[in-house]
Amino acid sequence: MKLPKNLRDHLKIPLGLLLLEKEVDKKNIQKQISENSYIITVGDRTTEKMIDFGLIPSLQIIDGQEKRITRDIPESFNATTNLSCNNPAAEITPQSIETIKKAFISKTPIRITVHGEEDLLVLPVCIYAPDNSVVMYGQPNEGLVIVKITPEIRNKTQKLLDSME
Repeated sequence: MKLPKNLRDHLKIPLGLLLLEKEVDKKNIQKQISENSYIITVGDRTTEKMIDFGLIPSLQIIDGQEKRITRDIPESFNATTNLSCNNPAAEITPQSIETIKKAFISKTPIRITVHGEEDLLVLPVCIYAPDNSVVMYGQPNEGLVIVKITPEIRNKTQKLLDSME
């Protein structure tokens, strides 16, 4: 599925709470997650920050890039399960969706390494994540978005996914 031009601006609107870059610290993040949350990070820098804060994601989705520039893969606390998929920029492939579904039934912590771009995978992650999940992703040049998975978020992200071509 490809991202149509008319959806690009809509996807720049954060799906959840936007913590401005200067507010992104362990204390402010911990206020937004419960003790038993299934933490999901989408993005290399976001994953790296959470690991640095000692908040180990149950699922981390990375692509070895930051703002479209190749970077070192974030160090991990030895993911128990390592998966990978192909996902070109501005697309969500069926393989990516199947890999995300597989991740949610795998032993944590899980790392999905995306060959291509991981940005849009926030959508299927929000649809298929367990009920107690919190999804975190970077909002370029602004900060960190924290999305608590609710039926409303699932419906909103499903509608966005259905709008793709």
